[in-house]
Amino acid sequence: MHYPFKKIACLLLPVLLSLAVLAGCASPPVRPQALIPGEYGYLKEHITWLIRKEMAQNSVQGLSIALVDDQQVVWSEGFGFADTDAGIPATADTIYRIGSVSKLFTTVSALQLAEQGRLDLDSPLKQSIPDFSLRTRFNHAAPITLRSIMTHHSGIPSDYLKGMWTPQPQPISSLPMLIRDEYAAYPPNTVLSYSNLGMSLLGLAVQNISGQEFCSHLQQHLLQPLGMQQTTCAAAISQTASAAKAYSGSKEKQEPPLRDIPAGGLNGSVRDMSRFIRMVLAQGELEGQRIIKPETVREMLTPQNSTIALDRSFRIGLGWMLGGLGGINIQQAGTVAHHAGATLYHRAQLVVLPQVKLGVVVLSNTDSAQQSVNMVATEALKLALEIKTGRKQPERQLLATGNYLSNEELQAYQGSYATQAGLGKLAAGSGYLKAELMDRSFRLVPRQDQKLQLQYRLLGLFPIDLGELGQYGVGRTLIDGHELLTVADQNVELVIGEKVKPVALPSAWQQRLGSYRIANLGNDTQFTDEITLRVVDGLLLVEYTLLEFGKAKVSQVIKPVSDTEAIVTGLWRGAGETIRVVNENGREQLVFSGYRLQRTR
Repeated sequence: MHYPFKKIACLLLPVLLSLAVLAGCASPPVRPQALIPGEYGYLKEHITWLIRKEMAQNSVQGLSIALVDDQQVVWSEGFGFADTDAGIPATADTIYRIGSVSKLFTTVSALQLAEQGRLDLDSPLKQSIPDFSLRTRFNHAAPITLRSIMTHHSGIPSDYLKGMWTPQPQPISSLPMLIRDEYAAYPPNTVLSYSNLGMSLLGLAVQNISGQEFCSHLQQHLLQPLGMQQTTCAAAISQTASAAKAYSGSKEKQEPPLRDIPAGGLNGSVRDMSRFIRMVLAQGELEGQRIIKPETVREMLTPQNSTIALDRSFRIGLGWMLGGLGGINIQQAGTVAHHAGATLYHRAQLVVLPQVKLGVVVLSNTDSAQQSVNMVATEALKLALEIKTGRKQPERQLLATGNYLSNEELQAYQGSYATQAGLGKLAAGSGYLKAELMDRSFRLVPRQDQKLQLQYRLLGLFPIDLGELGQYGVGRTLIDGHELLTVADQNVELVIGEKVKPVALPSAWQQRLGSYRIANLGNDTQFTDEITLRVVDGLLLVEYTLLEFGKAKVSQVIKPVSDTEAIVTGLWRGAGETIRVVNENGREQLVFSGYRLQRTR
């Protein structure tokens, strides 16, 4: 399931620079001299061209889109195939797994109960889940509330991985028992840390208070009133004629069932999702049916985290990301509310512009489609905004680069950083910084706004135009004792790294260095392999290979807090979480997110 900031880590990954070297494609359609309000013919032609280009470049098998102008679906269409072997084309009615877009429905379901006075968003979670508990190191922390879960500020760990993707997942009612030995990652309301586990607990709260199994309640009180007849809430996608097969590139894959249904278990078509968009644009009503109150919609789309310093300028509502960077960046439109989704192989993006009453949803059945669904959704809305209101996107502002930072200012950046993509290093050169991340190197050069701009030279010689990527500025800031690396455009700034320094490694952890395997995998889908605990430049790292994500190698900095516990360093998804040491039949094992890691050598 998708984490909205994960793509920001990719701003520092030169592997994405290959996207700038595009394969030859047909020319885009000729733009008319004037765009006529309400006339979307050119938009359909242009976005069709863009979709086909993106699908060809990224080996996307199937993709569907629906564009909404107020209460009218002005375009819905499918491209490619729902099933390549059978030659079944993708359509507006093809059913995809929508991943974390499901969180929007779980949020609305909880808000319905809050409107009825049955749930209090600001009361402790234990009131609706009496057997919920987490261990904590944060004395006198505020209680975890439903509101803090909806805004991803609860401090609940990002996931409980054991049993998350498995042929026969346990019900969400099992979660409190499963996580009772886990630690909170942060005190509530400290930093935005995306949590699938938190949203699944929100679904359990809905289940407990309503007295109905979560999916039954969602179906009866939200999906059916919305007329979303093709949308199901289930651990797996039903194998019907309208269901899309899953693909990794051109290879057909089988997606396992998902335990965390409230966080990512909905399956639906773009035609059905357009009905949800229409409801949001109409302030909670659809075709005369009141789903939620207008004031609830306004609260849902109002920033909830304006006072959280570590969030910088990124804003989140109740369930909705507000504004964007690194893909969902639309100017001159007022609020930009969105949520992406990802299962193992399906990808999704849903965006609404409530002030101008426009919305779009893009779904795909291929794991390489995330950039494509983001780009297609964004470009479709930019063009729709211009057609409807005449508002154009501002021209790119190119900032000069040069000697805008002193050697002392550059040297202040030097050091090792824990980032979402692993351990990175910055070293000052002559008028620039040399950056190393995931066995790649590139430059960060000063520019006139006192930030650093990514620069890449093919083969070390030929400069590459990075397009939107080249507009972002990297900076540093100090907040609450954290020395942070940030990335920003003109509107949004996010934390992407935290400076880390070597510390004395306790002998107990020195003796644990080596290779590990998962000892209790069972029937779970295996995501990681080649797990290693080692020391690099005085930093303790856990390194592993992501099997389902291009066999990418990931390294995370961990910091021992005792002889038997260590925490993952950083301020993002998965960070702040605890690795524990237990004894199993006289042998030590490391425990993380329910998995037991046995040392092999």
